[in-house]
Amino acid sequence: MKNRLLVLLGLITFVALGASQMLAHHAFYSTYDRDKTMKIEGTLKEFLWRNPHSYVRVEAPDEKGEMQMWVVEWAAPAQLTENGLTSSTLRPGDKIIVTGHPGRAAGENHRMQMQKVERPSDGFKWEGTIR
Repeated sequence: MKNRLLVLLGLITFVALGASQMLAHHAFYSTYDRDKTMKIEGTLKEFLWRNPHSYVRVEAPDEKGEMQMWVVEWAAPAQLTENGLTSSTLRPGDKIIVTGHPGRAAGENHRMQMQKVERPSDGFKWEGTIR
């Protein structure tokens, strides 16, 4: 009986710790306003292909028309690769249109979570959900 209790307690602890780690990594709802969507059009300055998520930096105007550097969180390289993308799919200087969820933090109002990216010059388009 004691052994069963210890095993059960161990399993509960393992599951609880594992779930907290998973939720800690995927805190998109606390970082981005998933009830809002916005679109920016600008010039790609940098494409960071890295784990756990890739990022693009885009120079584009804000709602006042002033040029800003937007940091857009994208999917992990493994997920992008599954969709046929590589680290050189997007290059600095590309004119792109990004649609996504805006950041929640007032001091980070030039931050987004990617939903869709388009490059009108050749018709490239990626759309999906970040895992």
